[in-house]
Amino acid sequence: MNYRHGFHAGNFADVFKHAALVGLLDALQAKPAALCYFDTHAGRALYDMHGEQARRTQEHASGIQRLLGAGGLPAALQRYVDLVQAFQPANAASLAFYPGSPLIAQRLLRESDRAILCELHQEEAAALRDALAGDTRFAIHQRDGYAALKALLPPAQKRGLVLIDPPFEAQGAEFELVGQALANAWTRWPNATYAVWYPIKLRETIVPFHRWLREHAGRADVLVAELLLHPDNSGLRLNGCGLAIVNPPWRFDEAIAQWLPAVQELLAQSRYGSSRVEWLERG
Repeated sequence: MNYRHGFHAGNFADVFKHAALVGLLDALQAKPAALCYFDTHAGRALYDMHGEQARRTQEHASGIQRLLGAGGLPAALQRYVDLVQAFQPANAASLAFYPGSPLIAQRLLRESDRAILCELHQEEAAALRDALAGDTRFAIHQRDGYAALKALLPPAQKRGLVLIDPPFEAQGAEFELVGQALANAWTRWPNATYAVWYPIKLRETIVPFHRWLREHAGRADVLVAELLLHPDNSGLRLNGCGLAIVNPPWRFDEAIAQWLPAVQELLAQSRYGSSRVEWLERG
């Protein structure tokens, strides 16, 4: 695996994904029962925006940086921005650090909640352990996240969230791996919410995955939210990204629809940007 998220931390895809993650965890915590958060591709937890990788690409400048200076954000989006701000040094003139999904979850999970984090790359897994050292709510595994879903589910908690956020180095073939993992996981832990992040280059590569979800979801609801910065007709660049959410929390479709247009407007790179929230399947 050659992917390093440090080159992309804080970009438009992270903004979309992590704002949704905050909303999902908040919604699930509306009920008092403990939950488990499972992250299949966790990464290193915290990314240095002054480090070599981030400085080379500057992707955060057209991502989270645009939101930090914006006013009048929807409340749910402002909550995500405030969380990112909490990781910045006092009086920092620019973005210094960006938290990955593990640290976002750490800030949001309750004392009774638990988390299982998987990261295959040795260096990234070591950084993840260092970042979360001493937090007994978190179990960290250096292993393949797809295999871990089969081995570690179900957890003791009946409720929870599984974030499947692979690097998609395999491109279209990655959807096959996701489908295999999902088919096994939701038979073992049917009460969980599953959120699958995916890149959008060519629409034709997404259609079979959506069809598979419709055919295999059974009685589960499947919600799709997407953010496009460019038309989805070029395989040469990342035109957008999406989340497919199985068993979304009640009225989460309404919640994400309230802030997604603001993200689209703030992160626009051309007049061809768009966003959508729609049900693929209602169980």
